[in-house]
Amino acid sequence: MRHLEQLPPWAAIIVALFVVVGATLTLLGGVGLVRLKSFYQRLHAPTLGYSYGTLLIVLASMLMFSLTEGRAVVHELMIGVFIMITTPITMLMLGRAALRRDRDRKLGHDEDVPPRHHAVPPEDDPQGDA
Repeated sequence: MRHLEQLPPWAAIIVALFVVVGATLTLLGGVGLVRLKSFYQRLHAPTLGYSYGTLLIVLASMLMFSLTEGRAVVHELMIGVFIMITTPITMLMLGRAALRRDRDRKLGHDEDVPPRHHAVPPEDDPQGDA
């Protein structure tokens, strides 16, 4: 990796700090997903960890490549924006679905889903009226 040798020491420290903190936040989000007990608690940890961890890693990447290439590198913002938007929205929708399921169960609105009826092929007509 020759391009890392071109990076000034102050920038290398900032990039390394952003990557380490971002990776730590992402790891903590994953650990929280596994360790927390209820479904609702499990929703909170990954959302914050993944969003902020991704933000810091994307910022580190933008800083490193902007300094080594001598121009502003901003295309990584799209990756960060997509992750930072889709992760909380996904967790919000999962939380709402779980809350509705729990409320329906508590109120006694559990409805059995009727079995799907498969179309029965018509049997051959013995009279030949087809």
